[in-house]
Amino acid sequence: MKILYATSEAVPFCKTGGLADVAGSLPAALAAEGAEVAVVLPLYQKVKANFGQQLTFLCYDYVDLAWRHSYCGLFSLERDGVTWYFLDNEQYFDRPDLYGYMDDGERFGFFSRAVVRMLPHLKFWPDVIHCNDWQTALVPIYLKDDGVREDRFRSIKTVLSIHNIEYQGRYGRQTLGDLFGLDHGWADDGTILMDGDVDLLKGAILCADAVNAVSPSYANELKMPYFAHGLDGIMRRCGYKLSGVLNGIDMERYDPETDSHIAARYSAADLSGKAADKAELQKIMGLQQEPYVPIVGIVSRLVAHKGLDLICEVLHDMMELPLQLVILGKGDRKYEEFFRWAAQQYSGRMAVRLDYNEDLSMAIYAGADLFLMPSKSEPCGLSQMIAMRYGTVPIVRETGGLKDTVHPYEAWRDAGNGFTFASYSSGDMLHVIREAVYLYKDYPDAFGRLRQRAMACDFSWGRSAKEYLRIYSNVTGQPWPAPAAEAPAPVVEVPAPVAEESVPDAEAPAPVAEESAPDAEAPAPVTEEPAPDAEAPASVAEEPVPAAEEPGKKAPARKRTAKGTSKKPAVARKSAVKTGGRSSAKIDPSKNKTAAKEKEDAAE
Repeated sequence: MKILYATSEAVPFCKTGGLADVAGSLPAALAAEGAEVAVVLPLYQKVKANFGQQLTFLCYDYVDLAWRHSYCGLFSLERDGVTWYFLDNEQYFDRPDLYGYMDDGERFGFFSRAVVRMLPHLKFWPDVIHCNDWQTALVPIYLKDDGVREDRFRSIKTVLSIHNIEYQGRYGRQTLGDLFGLDHGWADDGTILMDGDVDLLKGAILCADAVNAVSPSYANELKMPYFAHGLDGIMRRCGYKLSGVLNGIDMERYDPETDSHIAARYSAADLSGKAADKAELQKIMGLQQEPYVPIVGIVSRLVAHKGLDLICEVLHDMMELPLQLVILGKGDRKYEEFFRWAAQQYSGRMAVRLDYNEDLSMAIYAGADLFLMPSKSEPCGLSQMIAMRYGTVPIVRETGGLKDTVHPYEAWRDAGNGFTFASYSSGDMLHVIREAVYLYKDYPDAFGRLRQRAMACDFSWGRSAKEYLRIYSNVTGQPWPAPAAEAPAPVVEVPAPVAEESVPDAEAPAPVAEESAPDAEAPAPVTEEPAPDAEAPASVAEEPVPAAEEPGKKAPARKRTAKGTSKKPAVARKSAVKTGGRSSAKIDPSKNKTAAKEKEDAAE
């Protein structure tokens, strides 16, 4: 199966969020399962600067976007069994940042158009194009539009992954033709129009062959108005093609035993290195060196849907607990100013870095004891998985992927891998933070077992890759030989000799069935066979069943005899006791024939 993965960012080339982690790991996992995979993304300035020497120029072409006729270069790179393609246009992509420009709609409109028009220059014609979020949402639409005129595009199926439905790519209606080059019919029939605006994500949901949310819980939440940001009706309408596949993480990259980004390495069997990482984190962030006080870490974009309002409401109550707080991230100005002020109030016990730094984030994952994610909505979330991988116990709200990955601690049976709360309430959050802190302080053995269970969780991409391949198989109609499907083959071969030995036994009663079939008035011979099934011991009753069903499908005959005389079953039970087993009841059909003749004479 040939898969083209279209994305606007991917690790290690460029990253702003979780999409990059997914796009950097999933294609390699698909390739490991035997699929032929390629990834296509823009050739950003930072990609050219960091990987330019490794890229191979393949060709160039011109791509038409409405009235524009623009150059598009094609570069490639082989990595981890995956071919990486980069589409080059300096006007659109030679900029320091990935997003945040006034012409983002035009930039990613060009990228989507180029993905479709540059297909002939790739090394294979894809069976599936897997698109991600609004930046590639025009790909399924352009394929449908071009497929009307060119048959070759009709064979390509599309899968759309929604990583965050809050960002939909909404623009004024006038952009439909002038900017994106689409006919007004796409808006007239409502496919791409939402509340009078062009909504790229809505159009992609309707046009894609399959839609995927990045966790099972998020797939269900998208059908609710609270989470769907106006698209709940569309998601319910497309429920037949909606699925939820939980994201994974790169288990080799995020491994405390081999991670070069942390001060000291450790494992679940030997956690001594984690204590050293905790001391190093306190030193870096200017916190008091207190080894027995738990550190609560937060690595997040500072925006509303991350649940930061809850932290602001009860921060003073939190800081009354015996804990230290570390926050890393940037975002809305109001949160940045609040946390900067709070860090001054609790100097030595609270530290804030208004930035995103990969090395510092890993230091927090490795050095903290608890990891706080009180999200209002969280499609999947990778931070809680990474934290658990490093033995940092998560405290999360039960929403989206957080609900699917973190199971609440239950002291009565010593179960769970973290702490959770359901309601979007600062009081509920504060309650579970207190539970976590006091478990760490007062019951270190129980907290240690909780930490061990968190580190033992399997969040590898292999599991998710198999689920994606099933989705691809469903939309293309191509059977995918997953390893699980091949496993039963030897099992089938083993019982084959047994089945062959039992064939004579199964065929032996056939003459009886054929002889008794014409005697519509004398069902007694048929009754004699199933009667032992009813009352004989289990070892005797189980074996004649296949023999009775296989030769002539006599189930209706047994139903008729059930309504017959009640004396004949008694005779059958007696004969069953005398014969005492399967071989005497089945191997001598002549005796059965004689018995049938005698009963026929008695009946006359």
